[in-house]
Amino acid sequence: MRDETVRLALPAAGDATERPISIAIVAMGGQGGGVLTDWIVQLAEDHGWIAQSTSVPGVAQRTGATVYYIEAMPPLEDRKPILSLMPTPGDVDVVMAAEFMEAGRSILRGLVTPDRTTLIASNHRSFAIGEKIAPGDGIADKGAVTGAIGVAAKTEIIFDMNALAATHGSVISAAMFGALAGAGVLPFSRDSYRDVIRAGDKGAKASLETFEAAFDRVEARSPDVAIPPQSEQIDTIHSPGAPDPRLAALIARLNQELPAPALAMTRAGLKKVIDFQDVAYGAEYLDILGTLHAADRGSGGADRKFAFTQAAAKYLANAMTYDDVIRVADLKTRSGRRARIESELELSQNQVLQTTEFMHPRMEEVMGMLPAALGRWLDARPRFLGWLDRRVNKGRRVRTYSLSSFLALYVVGGLRGMRRRSLRHAVETAHRDEWLKAATEAVTINYQLGVEILQCRRLVKGYSDTHSRGLSKFDKTLAAIKLVERRDDAADWARRLREAALKDSVGNELDGVIQTIKTFA
Repeated sequence: MRDETVRLALPAAGDATERPISIAIVAMGGQGGGVLTDWIVQLAEDHGWIAQSTSVPGVAQRTGATVYYIEAMPPLEDRKPILSLMPTPGDVDVVMAAEFMEAGRSILRGLVTPDRTTLIASNHRSFAIGEKIAPGDGIADKGAVTGAIGVAAKTEIIFDMNALAATHGSVISAAMFGALAGAGVLPFSRDSYRDVIRAGDKGAKASLETFEAAFDRVEARSPDVAIPPQSEQIDTIHSPGAPDPRLAALIARLNQELPAPALAMTRAGLKKVIDFQDVAYGAEYLDILGTLHAADRGSGGADRKFAFTQAAAKYLANAMTYDDVIRVADLKTRSGRRARIESELELSQNQVLQTTEFMHPRMEEVMGMLPAALGRWLDARPRFLGWLDRRVNKGRRVRTYSLSSFLALYVVGGLRGMRRRSLRHAVETAHRDEWLKAATEAVTINYQLGVEILQCRRLVKGYSDTHSRGLSKFDKTLAAIKLVERRDDAADWARRLREAALKDSVGNELDGVIQTIKTFA
C-alpha cells in the first residue's frame, strides 16, 4: 500500500533547552493539594512567569489520590508556550507526595527518574481502603518504597511532614511548600514563598510557621526526630465511672501474679476491659488470665518466655470487649470522638459541626441487649421475631449530635450495667469459654498449637454482619484444627488455616485448606 501521508516541515520554535519546569503533586482529600498547587502557580506568576495547573481527581475514600500537575516557565518575548495538561513519564522535575505509598505509586508510573526528578514526600502512612477492610493485617509493606526511592530519584527529601504540620496546627500542604522552597529547585527567594502564604487569609500564621519549620528541616538535612513511645505505666488505667479503690488492688495483683514478659500486654488488656465495662470486669479478666497462666507455667512456658500467656492477655481482652449496641452507642457519644472529628476537619471557633451517620440495626442486635431469658424466649419464636425484624431492620440516617439523637444514644451507651445479664453477653461468654478450653487442652500437648488457637481470635471482629462472618470462619477454623491436633505439625496447619481465613473475606482459601486436611486426616 502506498504511503500518501503529507509531511510538512515543522522547525523548532526555539532551542531545546527552552522547556518548562514540571511539578507533579499527589495528595488525598483534606491534605490541601489544591491549595499547594495554587500557591506554586501564584509564586510563579508573581515573578512574571507563565504557569498552568491541571488536576485529575482520584477515587473517593483513599482508593486513589488526586494528581495535580503544574508547568511553569519564564516569558519568551512575544511567544506563548503550549503547556502540557498531564505529566509525562521521564519528564517530571519535581514529584511531591503527601503520603508515602503515593510516592511509591509515582515511581511505578515512571514519574520519578534518577536523571531528573527531585522527590519530596512525607513518610507517614494513610491507610487505603483495601488495607483497612482486610480481615487480617492488610497493611502494605513500605520497605519496598523505601528501597525504590534510593534508586529512582535524583534527589530525595523524605520526612514526616504530616507530624510537623500537626505540631504547628496546620496542614501538610504548608510543610510540603516549605520543603519545596528548601530544596532550591525553583529560582525564587524564601521571602517570595512567604509572601504567597501571607496573601492567604485563613490559617496564614500557622501555615507560615509550618513552612519555616519545613524549610529549616530541609536546609539542615536533619534526620527524623523520633517520637517517644507512649508510656506503658499502669496508672493510666481508669474506670469509666468514678475512681474505684479496687483498681489499686488490681494493679498490685497484676504485677505480682503475672510474668514480666506478659506485663505490658496485660496492662493494655486490663485498661481496655475496664474501659469497656467496669473494675469488676477487669477482675474477671485477671481471674481468667491467671488460670491460663497456670496452664502455661505447667506446660513449660518459662522456656518460651510465656508466649501462651502473652497471647492470652491480648486476645482474651479482645474477646471480652466485643462490639455490641451499647458499646457502639457509648463510643459515638464520647466527647473525645467529637474533639477528634473537629480536629481532623480543622474547624474554626465560628463553625458548627453536625454529623449524620447511617445506622442499620437488626433485630439480632436489639435482642442481644435484652435479658438472657427474654432473648431466648424471643429466639424460640421465629415468626414473631421475623415480624419484629421487618420493623427494626431498616437503614436510618441519624444526626448524631442533634439533641434527641444524642440523648437516645447516650441512654443506650449508659446501659452497660445491664450488659452482663444480656443475651449477647451470655452467648459471647459461652463462645469465649469454649475457645479458651480448646487452647488450654492443646497447650498441654503441643505448646505452639495452644498459642496458635489463641491467635485464631483475630478472626472475630467488628459489628453486625462483619462479626457474624468472622465468627463463622473462626468456628470453621477451630473445627478443622481438631482434625490435625494430634499431628506433630498441627501448629503449622493451624497457622495456615488462620492465615487463609484472614486473607480471603469470602472464605474460598480457607475451604481449600480444609479440603486438603480432609484428604489425610
